[in-house]
Amino acid sequence: MSTPKRRFHGGCWTCKVKHRKCDRARPSCRSCDERGIVCEGYEVRLRWDIGVASRGRFTGAEAPTASSVSAPPRLKGRLRDRARGGQRQLHTAADFYRAHACSTEAGLAELVSSSPSSCWGPDSGIDNELLFQEFLSSGINILHSTTVHDVENLLRLRLPTLRQQSDALYTICITLQISLKAELRTHFFEYFDAALTKFRCELRRNETCLQDGTLAAGLLLCTIGVMHGIPWTMHLRGMHSILQLSGTQNTQGSDTTFRAHLFEVMGIMDLPTFAIGRQYPHLGFWRQYCRNRQSTSARDEVEVVSGLPKSLVDIFSCIGDGATEEDFWNWPGAMGSPVQCQLWQAYRLAGMLALRDESLHTSRQDPRSEEAHPRKAPLPSTAVLVAQLVSCIDAVHRASVQPDGRDSLAINALPYPIFMAGLQTKILSQHPLLKESVRGFLLPATADPLWNKQYHILLDLLEEYWTCKPGTVTIHQLARAREIELGLF
Repeated sequence: MSTPKRRFHGGCWTCKVKHRKCDRARPSCRSCDERGIVCEGYEVRLRWDIGVASRGRFTGAEAPTASSVSAPPRLKGRLRDRARGGQRQLHTAADFYRAHACSTEAGLAELVSSSPSSCWGPDSGIDNELLFQEFLSSGINILHSTTVHDVENLLRLRLPTLRQQSDALYTICITLQISLKAELRTHFFEYFDAALTKFRCELRRNETCLQDGTLAAGLLLCTIGVMHGIPWTMHLRGMHSILQLSGTQNTQGSDTTFRAHLFEVMGIMDLPTFAIGRQYPHLGFWRQYCRNRQSTSARDEVEVVSGLPKSLVDIFSCIGDGATEEDFWNWPGAMGSPVQCQLWQAYRLAGMLALRDESLHTSRQDPRSEEAHPRKAPLPSTAVLVAQLVSCIDAVHRASVQPDGRDSLAINALPYPIFMAGLQTKILSQHPLLKESVRGFLLPATADPLWNKQYHILLDLLEEYWTCKPGTVTIHQLARAREIELGLF
Protein backbone atom coordinates (compact mmCIF):
# COMPACT_ATOMS: atom_id res chain seq x y z
CA MET A 1 0.00 0.00 0.00
CA SER A 2 1.53 3.28 -1.07
CA THR A 3 2.09 6.08 1.38
CA PRO A 4 -0.23 9.04 0.77
CA LYS A 5 1.48 12.18 -0.46
CA ARG A 6 2.10 14.92 2.03
CA ARG A 7 -0.29 17.83 1.67
CA PHE A 8 0.87 21.41 1.96
CA HIS A 9 -1.74 23.44 3.78
CA GLY A 10 0.23 26.70 3.79
CA GLY A 11 0.44 27.13 0.01
CA CYS A 12 -1.30 29.69 -2.16
CA TRP A 13 -4.90 29.12 -3.18
CA THR A 14 -3.94 28.37 -6.79
CA CYS A 15 -1.51 25.57 -5.81
CA LYS A 16 -4.05 24.14 -3.35
CA VAL A 17 -6.63 23.75 -6.08
CA LYS A 18 -4.04 22.20 -8.40
CA HIS A 19 -2.77 19.88 -5.61
CA ARG A 20 0.69 21.17 -6.40
CA LYS A 21 3.64 21.81 -4.10
CA CYS A 22 3.97 25.52 -3.32
CA ASP A 23 7.15 27.26 -2.21
CA ARG A 24 4.98 29.81 -0.33
CA ALA A 25 6.97 32.77 -1.67
CA ARG A 26 5.35 36.18 -1.31
CA PRO A 27 3.66 38.14 -2.74
CA SER A 28 3.26 35.36 -5.37
CA CYS A 29 4.74 31.87 -5.44
CA ARG A 30 7.37 30.88 -7.98
CA SER A 31 5.35 27.87 -9.16
CA CYS A 32 2.57 30.14 -10.43
CA ASP A 33 4.98 32.70 -11.89
CA GLU A 34 6.81 30.04 -13.93
CA ARG A 35 3.54 28.82 -15.41
CA GLY A 36 2.24 32.32 -16.16
CA ILE A 37 -0.72 31.73 -13.85
CA VAL A 38 -2.18 34.42 -11.61
CA CYS A 39 -1.25 33.51 -8.02
CA GLU A 40 -4.32 33.99 -5.83
CA GLY A 41 -2.27 34.62 -2.71
CA TYR A 42 -2.57 33.43 0.85
CA GLU A 43 -5.29 35.60 2.38
CA VAL A 44 -7.78 33.92 4.66
CA ARG A 45 -11.13 33.35 2.93
CA LEU A 46 -14.26 33.60 5.02
CA ARG A 47 -16.86 30.92 4.40
CA TRP A 48 -20.30 30.19 5.73
CA ASP A 49 -20.02 27.70 8.56
CA ILE A 50 -22.87 25.69 10.04
CA GLY A 51 -26.10 27.58 9.78
CA VAL A 52 -28.29 29.13 7.17
CA ALA A 53 -25.83 29.05 4.23
CA SER A 54 -24.48 25.53 4.75
CA ARG A 55 -27.65 23.58 3.99
CA GLY A 56 -31.11 23.86 2.50
CA ARG A 57 -32.14 26.38 -0.15
CA PHE A 58 -29.30 28.78 0.80
CA THR A 59 -26.55 26.18 0.28
CA GLY A 60 -23.51 27.88 -1.24
CA ALA A 61 -25.09 31.34 -1.09
CA GLU A 62 -22.90 34.36 -0.36
CA ALA A 63 -25.68 35.85 1.77
CA PRO A 64 -28.90 34.48 3.32
CA THR A 65 -31.19 36.31 0.88
CA ALA A 66 -33.60 35.07 -1.77
CA SER A 67 -31.70 36.88 -4.53
CA SER A 68 -28.55 34.93 -3.74
CA VAL A 69 -29.93 31.52 -4.70
CA SER A 70 -30.70 32.16 -8.37
CA ALA A 71 -27.37 30.68 -9.43
CA PRO A 72 -27.06 27.01 -10.46
CA PRO A 73 -26.47 24.43 -7.70
CA ARG A 74 -23.00 24.50 -6.24
CA LEU A 75 -20.62 21.73 -7.30
CA LYS A 76 -19.05 19.73 -4.51
CA GLY A 77 -15.69 18.20 -3.79
CA ARG A 78 -13.31 17.44 -6.65
CA LEU A 79 -15.80 18.56 -9.30
CA ARG A 80 -15.86 22.02 -7.75
CA ASP A 81 -12.05 22.14 -7.59
CA ARG A 82 -11.76 21.12 -11.23
CA ALA A 83 -14.26 23.74 -12.31
CA ARG A 84 -12.45 26.46 -10.38
CA GLY A 85 -9.12 25.30 -11.73
CA GLY A 86 -10.43 25.49 -15.27
CA GLN A 87 -11.64 29.05 -14.73
CA ARG A 88 -8.30 30.13 -13.29
CA GLN A 89 -6.42 28.66 -16.23
CA LEU A 90 -8.23 31.08 -18.52
CA HIS A 91 -6.17 33.83 -16.93
CA THR A 92 -3.02 32.49 -18.56
CA ALA A 93 -2.28 33.98 -21.95
CA ALA A 94 -1.96 30.67 -23.78
CA ASP A 95 -5.29 29.36 -22.51
CA PHE A 96 -6.87 32.75 -23.14
CA TYR A 97 -5.92 32.50 -26.80
CA ARG A 98 -7.27 28.96 -27.14
CA ALA A 99 -10.49 29.89 -25.35
CA HIS A 100 -11.00 32.82 -27.74
CA ALA A 101 -9.94 31.09 -30.95
CA CYS A 102 -13.26 31.72 -32.68
CA SER A 103 -13.65 32.46 -36.37
CA THR A 104 -17.11 34.00 -36.57
CA GLU A 105 -18.01 37.66 -36.45
CA ALA A 106 -20.37 36.97 -33.55
CA GLY A 107 -17.56 35.38 -31.59
CA LEU A 108 -15.30 38.35 -32.22
CA ALA A 109 -18.01 40.77 -31.16
CA GLU A 110 -18.37 38.83 -27.93
CA LEU A 111 -14.63 39.05 -27.39
CA VAL A 112 -14.65 42.81 -27.73
CA SER A 113 -17.51 43.19 -25.29
CA SER A 114 -15.94 40.84 -22.75
CA SER A 115 -12.36 42.10 -22.95
CA PRO A 116 -11.02 43.77 -19.81
CA SER A 117 -11.52 47.50 -20.07
CA SER A 118 -10.80 48.62 -16.53
CA CYS A 119 -7.10 48.80 -17.27
CA TRP A 120 -7.74 51.46 -19.90
CA GLY A 121 -9.86 53.77 -17.76
CA PRO A 122 -8.71 56.78 -15.75
CA ASP A 123 -9.22 54.84 -12.50
CA SER A 124 -6.48 52.33 -13.35
CA GLY A 125 -3.77 54.77 -12.27
CA ILE A 126 -1.69 53.88 -15.35
CA ASP A 127 -0.74 56.51 -17.91
CA ASN A 128 -0.89 54.60 -21.20
CA GLU A 129 0.51 57.45 -23.29
CA LEU A 130 3.49 57.78 -20.94
CA LEU A 131 4.15 54.05 -21.28
CA PHE A 132 4.00 54.33 -25.06
CA GLN A 133 6.55 57.16 -25.03
CA GLU A 134 8.80 55.13 -22.71
CA PHE A 135 8.61 52.26 -25.16
CA LEU A 136 9.60 54.60 -28.01
CA SER A 137 12.58 55.98 -26.09
CA SER A 138 13.98 52.86 -24.40
CA GLY A 139 11.79 49.76 -24.43
CA ILE A 140 12.07 49.43 -28.20
CA ASN A 141 15.77 48.64 -27.80
CA ILE A 142 14.99 45.07 -26.75
CA LEU A 143 13.76 44.39 -30.29
CA HIS A 144 17.10 44.97 -31.99
CA SER A 145 20.65 43.62 -31.83
CA THR A 146 22.70 46.33 -33.54
CA THR A 147 23.11 49.67 -31.74
CA VAL A 148 20.86 52.07 -29.87
CA HIS A 149 21.27 54.76 -32.54
CA ASP A 150 21.09 52.51 -35.61
CA VAL A 151 19.56 54.49 -38.49
CA GLU A 152 18.22 51.22 -39.92
CA ASN A 153 15.83 50.97 -36.96
CA LEU A 154 12.81 51.90 -39.06
CA LEU A 155 10.18 50.98 -36.49
CA ARG A 156 11.09 53.78 -34.09
CA LEU A 157 10.50 56.42 -36.76
CA ARG A 158 7.21 54.99 -37.99
CA LEU A 159 5.51 53.95 -34.76
CA PRO A 160 3.90 57.36 -34.06
CA THR A 161 2.19 57.18 -37.47
CA LEU A 162 1.41 53.46 -37.42
CA ARG A 163 -0.35 53.72 -34.06
CA GLN A 164 -3.02 55.79 -35.81
CA GLN A 165 -3.47 52.98 -38.32
CA SER A 166 -3.63 50.14 -35.79
CA ASP A 167 -5.21 50.33 -32.35
CA ALA A 168 -3.82 46.86 -31.65
CA LEU A 169 -0.26 48.11 -32.28
CA TYR A 170 -0.66 50.89 -29.71
CA THR A 171 -2.03 48.44 -27.13
CA ILE A 172 0.69 45.86 -27.79
CA CYS A 173 3.48 48.45 -27.42
CA ILE A 174 2.07 49.44 -24.03
CA THR A 175 1.76 45.78 -23.03
CA LEU A 176 5.37 45.14 -23.98
CA GLN A 177 6.53 48.12 -21.95
CA ILE A 178 4.49 46.96 -18.93
CA SER A 179 6.22 43.58 -19.10
CA LEU A 180 9.55 45.39 -18.69
CA LYS A 181 8.52 47.29 -15.56
CA ALA A 182 8.58 45.22 -12.37
CA GLU A 183 6.14 47.51 -10.57
CA LEU A 184 3.47 47.03 -13.27
CA ARG A 185 3.78 43.31 -13.94
CA THR A 186 0.60 42.52 -12.06
CA HIS A 187 -1.25 44.32 -14.88
CA PHE A 188 0.50 42.41 -17.67
CA PHE A 189 -2.12 39.74 -18.36
CA GLU A 190 -4.96 42.29 -18.30
CA TYR A 191 -3.22 44.31 -21.00
CA PHE A 192 -2.16 41.20 -22.89
CA ASP A 193 -5.74 39.94 -23.04
CA ALA A 194 -6.96 43.26 -24.42
CA ALA A 195 -4.08 43.43 -26.94
CA LEU A 196 -4.74 39.90 -28.16
CA THR A 197 -8.43 40.61 -28.64
CA LYS A 198 -7.78 43.80 -30.63
CA PHE A 199 -5.20 42.07 -32.81
CA ARG A 200 -7.55 39.23 -33.70
CA CYS A 201 -10.28 41.71 -34.59
CA GLU A 202 -7.90 43.62 -36.86
CA LEU A 203 -6.91 40.41 -38.62
CA ARG A 204 -10.55 39.75 -39.39
CA ARG A 205 -10.93 43.25 -40.84
CA ASN A 206 -7.74 42.95 -42.92
CA GLU A 207 -8.44 39.71 -44.75
CA THR A 208 -7.92 41.31 -48.16
CA CYS A 209 -4.85 43.40 -47.33
CA LEU A 210 -2.65 43.17 -44.26
CA GLN A 211 -1.63 46.75 -43.45
CA ASP A 212 1.78 47.62 -42.05
CA GLY A 213 0.36 48.60 -38.68
CA THR A 214 -1.40 45.27 -38.16
CA LEU A 215 1.61 43.31 -39.43
CA ALA A 216 3.90 45.19 -37.02
CA ALA A 217 1.41 44.55 -34.21
CA GLY A 218 1.48 40.82 -34.92
CA LEU A 219 5.27 40.70 -34.91
CA LEU A 220 5.42 42.56 -31.59
CA LEU A 221 2.81 40.17 -30.21
CA CYS A 222 5.15 37.33 -31.18
CA THR A 223 7.94 39.11 -29.30
CA ILE A 224 5.82 39.19 -26.15
CA GLY A 225 5.22 35.47 -26.56
CA VAL A 226 8.95 34.84 -26.93
CA MET A 227 9.72 36.82 -23.78
CA HIS A 228 7.17 34.92 -21.68
CA GLY A 229 7.20 31.46 -23.21
CA ILE A 230 3.63 31.98 -24.46
CA PRO A 231 2.79 30.17 -27.72
CA TRP A 232 3.32 32.61 -30.59
CA THR A 233 3.86 30.77 -33.88
CA MET A 234 0.10 30.70 -34.49
CA HIS A 235 0.32 34.46 -35.08
CA LEU A 236 2.98 33.97 -37.77
CA ARG A 237 0.87 31.29 -39.40
CA GLY A 238 -2.25 33.49 -39.37
CA MET A 239 -0.48 36.49 -40.88
CA HIS A 240 1.22 34.31 -43.47
CA SER A 241 -2.16 32.91 -44.54
CA ILE A 242 -3.54 36.41 -45.07
CA LEU A 243 -0.42 37.46 -46.99
CA GLN A 244 -0.81 34.46 -49.27
CA LEU A 245 -4.47 35.21 -49.92
CA SER A 246 -3.87 38.88 -50.66
CA GLY A 247 -0.48 38.38 -52.29
CA THR A 248 2.80 39.42 -50.68
CA GLN A 249 3.27 42.01 -53.42
CA ASN A 250 0.09 43.78 -52.33
CA THR A 251 1.58 46.85 -50.65
CA GLN A 252 -1.47 49.09 -50.82
CA GLY A 253 -0.99 51.98 -48.38
CA SER A 254 2.48 50.73 -47.42
CA ASP A 255 6.01 52.06 -47.57
CA THR A 256 7.76 49.34 -49.57
CA THR A 257 11.05 49.87 -47.69
CA PHE A 258 9.35 49.44 -44.33
CA ARG A 259 7.30 46.56 -45.71
CA ALA A 260 10.51 44.78 -46.70
CA HIS A 261 11.82 45.38 -43.17
CA LEU A 262 8.70 43.80 -41.65
CA PHE A 263 9.05 40.81 -43.97
CA GLU A 264 12.65 40.37 -42.84
CA VAL A 265 11.60 40.46 -39.19
CA MET A 266 8.95 37.85 -39.92
CA GLY A 267 11.60 35.80 -41.72
CA ILE A 268 13.91 35.91 -38.70
CA MET A 269 11.14 34.72 -36.39
CA ASP A 270 10.37 31.87 -38.79
CA LEU A 271 13.95 30.60 -39.21
CA PRO A 272 14.41 26.86 -38.59
CA THR A 273 16.07 26.02 -35.23
CA PHE A 274 15.23 29.50 -33.88
CA ALA A 275 12.21 28.22 -31.93
CA ILE A 276 12.00 25.48 -29.29
CA GLY A 277 8.77 23.57 -28.70
CA ARG A 278 7.35 25.01 -31.90
CA GLN A 279 3.65 24.23 -32.33
CA TYR A 280 3.56 24.99 -36.07
CA PRO A 281 6.28 24.13 -38.60
CA HIS A 282 8.35 26.94 -40.04
CA LEU A 283 7.07 28.54 -43.22
CA GLY A 284 10.33 29.10 -45.10
CA PHE A 285 9.47 32.81 -45.21
CA TRP A 286 13.01 34.20 -45.41
CA ARG A 287 14.03 31.75 -48.12
CA GLN A 288 10.97 32.61 -50.24
CA TYR A 289 10.61 36.37 -49.79
CA CYS A 290 13.82 37.89 -48.40
CA ARG A 291 16.67 36.54 -50.53
CA ASN A 292 15.93 38.28 -53.85
CA ARG A 293 18.04 41.43 -53.42
CA GLN A 294 18.72 44.18 -55.90
CA SER A 295 22.51 44.12 -55.48
CA THR A 296 25.21 41.81 -54.16
CA SER A 297 26.30 44.46 -51.65
CA ALA A 298 22.98 44.02 -49.88
CA ARG A 299 24.14 40.56 -48.79
CA ASP A 300 26.46 42.17 -46.25
CA GLU A 301 23.79 44.49 -44.86
CA VAL A 302 22.99 43.74 -41.22
CA GLU A 303 19.46 42.70 -40.34
CA VAL A 304 18.58 44.75 -37.25
CA VAL A 305 16.59 42.20 -35.19
CA SER A 306 19.11 39.37 -35.36
CA GLY A 307 22.16 41.62 -35.72
CA LEU A 308 23.45 39.28 -38.46
CA PRO A 309 24.57 39.95 -42.03
CA LYS A 310 21.83 38.88 -44.42
CA SER A 311 24.21 36.52 -46.20
CA LEU A 312 24.60 34.57 -42.95
CA VAL A 313 20.83 34.57 -42.39
CA ASP A 314 20.51 33.08 -45.89
CA ILE A 315 22.42 30.01 -44.71
CA PHE A 316 20.29 29.65 -41.56
CA SER A 317 17.15 29.82 -43.69
CA CYS A 318 18.28 26.71 -45.57
CA ILE A 319 18.90 24.49 -42.52
CA GLY A 320 17.09 21.26 -43.26
CA ASP A 321 16.81 22.21 -46.92
CA GLY A 322 20.31 22.00 -48.32
CA ALA A 323 22.51 23.95 -45.88
CA THR A 324 25.69 22.15 -44.78
CA GLU A 325 28.31 22.64 -42.12
CA GLU A 326 30.72 23.70 -44.85
CA ASP A 327 28.39 26.56 -45.75
CA PHE A 328 28.79 27.98 -42.26
CA TRP A 329 32.49 27.12 -42.01
CA ASN A 330 33.29 28.74 -45.38
CA TRP A 331 31.12 31.82 -44.88
CA PRO A 332 33.47 34.70 -45.83
CA GLY A 333 32.24 37.10 -43.16
CA ALA A 334 31.47 40.80 -43.40
CA MET A 335 32.80 44.13 -42.18
CA GLY A 336 31.66 45.12 -38.71
CA SER A 337 32.75 46.25 -35.27
CA PRO A 338 34.82 43.89 -33.08
CA VAL A 339 31.74 42.99 -31.03
CA GLN A 340 29.73 42.29 -34.17
CA CYS A 341 32.45 40.05 -35.60
CA GLN A 342 32.53 38.02 -32.38
CA LEU A 343 28.74 37.70 -32.50
CA TRP A 344 28.78 36.54 -36.12
CA GLN A 345 31.50 34.01 -35.33
CA ALA A 346 29.33 32.70 -32.48
CA TYR A 347 26.37 32.25 -34.83
CA ARG A 348 28.52 30.58 -37.46
CA LEU A 349 29.64 27.98 -34.92
CA ALA A 350 26.15 27.66 -33.44
CA GLY A 351 24.77 26.95 -36.90
CA MET A 352 27.21 24.07 -37.31
CA LEU A 353 26.13 22.63 -33.97
CA ALA A 354 22.48 22.97 -34.96
CA LEU A 355 23.12 20.98 -38.14
CA ARG A 356 24.80 18.22 -36.15
CA ASP A 357 21.76 17.91 -33.85
CA GLU A 358 19.13 16.22 -36.01
CA SER A 359 16.47 16.66 -33.33
CA LEU A 360 16.47 20.41 -33.97
CA HIS A 361 15.39 20.28 -37.61
CA THR A 362 13.80 18.10 -40.25
CA SER A 363 16.18 17.53 -43.12
CA ARG A 364 14.85 17.24 -46.68
CA GLN A 365 18.30 16.55 -48.07
CA ASP A 366 19.18 13.12 -49.43
CA PRO A 367 22.04 11.70 -47.29
CA ARG A 368 23.61 10.30 -50.48
CA SER A 369 24.19 13.86 -51.73
CA GLU A 370 26.68 14.42 -48.91
CA GLU A 371 28.51 11.22 -49.82
CA ALA A 372 28.77 12.43 -53.42
CA HIS A 373 30.57 15.59 -52.25
CA PRO A 374 33.19 14.50 -49.71
CA ARG A 375 34.70 17.15 -47.45
CA LYS A 376 37.97 18.61 -48.62
CA ALA A 377 39.21 19.02 -45.05
CA PRO A 378 37.96 17.69 -41.71
CA LEU A 379 35.83 20.05 -39.66
CA PRO A 380 36.47 20.72 -35.96
CA SER A 381 35.07 18.29 -33.41
CA THR A 382 31.96 19.20 -31.45
CA ALA A 383 34.06 19.76 -28.33
CA VAL A 384 36.23 22.28 -30.16
CA LEU A 385 33.19 24.03 -31.62
CA VAL A 386 31.60 24.36 -28.17
CA ALA A 387 34.81 25.72 -26.65
CA GLN A 388 35.21 28.30 -29.42
CA LEU A 389 31.51 29.20 -29.21
CA VAL A 390 31.65 29.81 -25.46
CA SER A 391 34.72 31.98 -25.99
CA CYS A 392 32.91 34.15 -28.56
CA ILE A 393 29.84 34.48 -26.34
CA ASP A 394 32.04 35.53 -23.44
CA ALA A 395 33.72 38.19 -25.59
CA VAL A 396 30.36 39.66 -26.66
CA HIS A 397 29.03 39.53 -23.12
CA ARG A 398 32.06 41.27 -21.62
CA ALA A 399 32.15 43.96 -24.29
CA SER A 400 28.43 44.68 -23.90
CA VAL A 401 28.59 45.31 -20.15
CA GLN A 402 31.58 47.66 -20.39
CA PRO A 403 30.84 51.42 -20.12
CA ASP A 404 31.91 52.04 -23.70
CA GLY A 405 29.64 49.24 -24.91
CA ARG A 406 26.37 50.63 -23.60
CA ASP A 407 25.23 51.67 -27.07
CA SER A 408 25.71 48.14 -28.39
CA LEU A 409 22.68 45.84 -28.44
CA ALA A 410 24.62 42.75 -29.51
CA ILE A 411 23.88 41.11 -26.17
CA ASN A 412 20.22 40.86 -27.24
CA ALA A 413 21.27 38.32 -29.88
CA LEU A 414 22.97 35.88 -27.50
CA PRO A 415 20.09 33.49 -26.65
CA TYR A 416 20.60 31.39 -29.79
CA PRO A 417 24.34 30.68 -29.48
CA ILE A 418 24.04 30.23 -25.69
CA PHE A 419 21.23 27.72 -26.09
CA MET A 420 23.00 25.81 -28.88
CA ALA A 421 26.03 25.47 -26.61
CA GLY A 422 23.80 24.43 -23.71
CA LEU A 423 22.30 21.57 -25.74
CA GLN A 424 25.66 19.80 -25.99
CA THR A 425 25.05 17.74 -22.86
CA LYS A 426 27.83 15.21 -23.42
CA ILE A 427 30.50 17.85 -23.97
CA LEU A 428 29.33 19.96 -21.02
CA SER A 429 29.38 16.91 -18.74
CA GLN A 430 32.96 16.21 -19.72
CA HIS A 431 33.96 19.85 -19.28
CA PRO A 432 32.21 21.33 -16.20
CA LEU A 433 33.80 24.74 -16.75
CA LEU A 434 31.98 25.06 -20.06
CA LYS A 435 28.69 24.18 -18.39
CA GLU A 436 29.28 26.77 -15.68
CA SER A 437 30.02 29.33 -18.36
CA VAL A 438 26.72 28.61 -20.12
CA ARG A 439 24.88 28.82 -16.82
CA GLY A 440 26.74 32.00 -15.95
CA PHE A 441 25.65 33.72 -19.18
CA LEU A 442 21.99 33.22 -18.23
CA LEU A 443 22.07 33.67 -14.46
CA PRO A 444 22.73 37.45 -14.31
CA ALA A 445 20.00 38.04 -16.86
CA THR A 446 17.41 36.19 -14.77
CA ALA A 447 17.81 38.88 -12.09
CA ASP A 448 17.32 41.67 -14.62
CA PRO A 449 13.66 42.74 -14.99
CA LEU A 450 14.30 43.24 -18.70
CA TRP A 451 14.84 39.56 -19.45
CA ASN A 452 13.66 37.86 -16.27
CA LYS A 453 11.02 35.65 -17.83
CA GLN A 454 12.69 34.59 -21.08
CA TYR A 455 16.13 33.88 -19.65
CA HIS A 456 14.69 32.17 -16.60
CA ILE A 457 12.69 29.79 -18.80
CA LEU A 458 15.71 29.10 -21.02
CA LEU A 459 17.93 28.30 -18.05
CA ASP A 460 15.28 26.24 -16.29
CA LEU A 461 14.69 24.17 -19.43
CA LEU A 462 18.41 23.58 -19.91
CA GLU A 463 18.81 22.54 -16.27
CA GLU A 464 16.10 19.91 -16.78
CA TYR A 465 17.63 18.79 -20.08
CA TRP A 466 21.02 18.30 -18.42
CA THR A 467 19.51 15.85 -15.94
CA CYS A 468 18.07 13.64 -18.71
CA LYS A 469 19.99 10.72 -20.15
CA PRO A 470 21.31 11.71 -23.59
CA GLY A 471 19.13 10.42 -26.40
CA THR A 472 16.06 9.73 -24.25
CA VAL A 473 14.26 13.03 -24.77
CA THR A 474 14.56 16.06 -27.03
CA ILE A 475 14.50 19.68 -25.97
CA HIS A 476 11.34 20.13 -28.05
CA GLN A 477 9.58 17.40 -26.06
CA LEU A 478 10.49 19.06 -22.76
CA ALA A 479 9.18 22.42 -23.97
CA ARG A 480 5.93 20.93 -25.29
CA ALA A 481 5.39 19.10 -22.01
CA ARG A 482 5.37 22.54 -20.38
CA GLU A 483 3.12 23.94 -23.12
CA ILE A 484 5.60 26.69 -23.93
CA GLU A 485 7.19 27.99 -27.12
CA LEU A 486 10.63 29.54 -26.86
CA GLY A 487 12.15 31.91 -29.36
CA LEU A 488 15.93 32.21 -29.55
CA PHE A 489 16.12 35.66 -31.16
